[in-house]
Formats: sequence, structure tokens, C-alpha cells
Amino acid sequence: MESTPFDELDLGILQALEADGRAPFSRIAEVLGVSDQTVARRYRRLVADGGLHVVGLQDGQVLGHDSWMLRLRCAPEGAGAIAGALARRPDTSWIGLTSGGTEIVCGTVRRTPGDHDDLLLGKLPRTPHIVEIRAHQVLHRFFGGPEGWLRKYGPLAPDRIAALRPAPPAAPEPVSITPEDGPLLAALRHDGRATYPELQRATGRSESAVRRRLGQLLASGALFIDVEYDTLRLGYGITALLWITAAPRHLDDVGRALAEHPEIAHAAATAGPSNLVATVLARDTADLYRYVSGKLGRLTGVQHVETAPYVRRVKQLTYRPPPR
Repeated sequence: MESTPFDELDLGILQALEADGRAPFSRIAEVLGVSDQTVARRYRRLVADGGLHVVGLQDGQVLGHDSWMLRLRCAPEGAGAIAGALARRPDTSWIGLTSGGTEIVCGTVRRTPGDHDDLLLGKLPRTPHIVEIRAHQVLHRFFGGPEGWLRKYGPLAPDRIAALRPAPPAAPEPVSITPEDGPLLAALRHDGRATYPELQRATGRSESAVRRRLGQLLASGALFIDVEYDTLRLGYGITALLWITAAPRHLDDVGRALAEHPEIAHAAATAGPSNLVATVLARDTADLYRYVSGKLGRLTGVQHVETAPYVRRVKQLTYRPPPR
């Protein structure tokens, strides 16, 4: 069934949520020039059939946590089951099938000090049907995470985005995640827009304590609110990973240039066989070809590019088991 494209109001709401995922409907409505009820109704529709999910995520770069991207070459008959098993793990952040369904690409997030060793050294080498494991440690993020892609695409002007963003604290203090934050973070991973009474019930702490702690986590950057939605509804039918090798002296320049390209939703420097990885969104294969051969190919310092279109996204920010 063909997806119904997002209209301008849908895009405005999505972009507003990228600016502040917990902004009240009343503030979003004021910026968009519509009623609170209209925003609430559209939000519910986007959740129901637009793939919208607002979640609270820890920022590993701010917290100093290791982050890895894994490329798992698999026998075709085992790729789907392995990807599904990985998607159910809390230490994976996103998973896709590429290379015609014979490669699983997986992002990991460290939740406990032993997570990475358990997955990379324990579980995966003993998994049947995995032929090869390549691990790329993320060294630096150029674009992505708290920076939403819709700011490059959406209809809202910079002044309206500024009106939505919460005022930055005068002097934010570094914040570390403690075990006591576990229930709060779990509730926000389920719903980044959970109300304070809902967070109070989930954590067993007073509403004022929850409000204060959430404010500290957001102000420090240790926690951010991210937005997941169906990019096909924007007319972008192809998502691909670009594994890029750049000359070391041009690495930073290439990464910064990628961050400014409208087609790029995520870009990072990595350790491993290639030293940059980027996620590119394209309308079709011709559009992807034009980007790789043109804008990307003209960047000084780019030596090699491997393009791997997604066959299927198994997990983005969240995991929903396929229907039985």
C-alpha cells in the first residue's frame, strides 16, 4: 500500500518535536499558527500511521561511552533471525539489513561496562550463520544524535525553531548517569513525552524530584529527546550507508562537509577498515547515484566509497516485533 505523504503541518509538527521533543502542544500550536486541538489530533495520527515515536536517549558522546558499529556478514538463511535477536537486546540502538540481505549493520550502546565484550567477544562469534564480523568504533560524531535531519528539510524558519527550543542554562554542569536514573530513563525510552505524573509513577519519586532530575539530564546533554518517523512519507524511498575512506589530513574537512549536505542524516568518524560512515537519504536510485558521483565524489580527500542500501530496517530508535 502506498504511503500518504506528510503535508506541511505534519512536517511542521515533526520539525517542532526535533527542536524540543517535550514541547507542550500549546507552544507548538502557537509557533505553527494553529489550535492546540489540531496539533494534538495530528500528533495522534502521526503516531498511529506515520511511524512517529518520540524517545529519550542517552548521548554516549557526551557521557564518554564507547559506541560501535558492527558489520556482520551472514549466510542469507540466517540473517533475518540474527537481526531480530539483536534487535531485542537493549544494548543495540539500530539495526538494518544491507548487501541484498546478507549483511547486518548494527549500532551498539554501552549500558554496562561489560556490554561490548559480551556481544562482540561472547555472543556473536558463537552464533551460527555469521561468516565475518567487522567492528568500527565511533570516534567522533559530525551530525546526528540530538541534531535532527528535518532542520535541513522542514518548513520552519530558524526564528521559529529558536522559539521552540528551551532556553539553554547559564552554566550547565556535567551530569553522570546513576543507577537511580534507571527507571526514569527506561520510561523515557518508551515514551519521551511521558508526563511528569507518569514519570512519577514509573520512578516512585516525587514529581518535583523527577522534574528537577530530568531538567539536569537534558541541560547537560547526557539525555536528549529523539524523533523517529517514516522517511518514505517524505518521498525518500532509499536509505543507504556510505563507508568512506578519506585521506587522514582531510578526514575532519570531509566529515564537516558531509554534516552540511541536505542528503546526510548521520555522519561520524570511525576506526576500522574505513574512517567515515554516513547515512544518506535519497528519493530513488538515480538520486542516490547523483549524490555519490557528484556532491560526495567532488569532496577533496575522498579516496574510496562503499555504498550499501538498506534492504530493510529492523530497528531504529525502537524495536517493534513484526506482526505474526
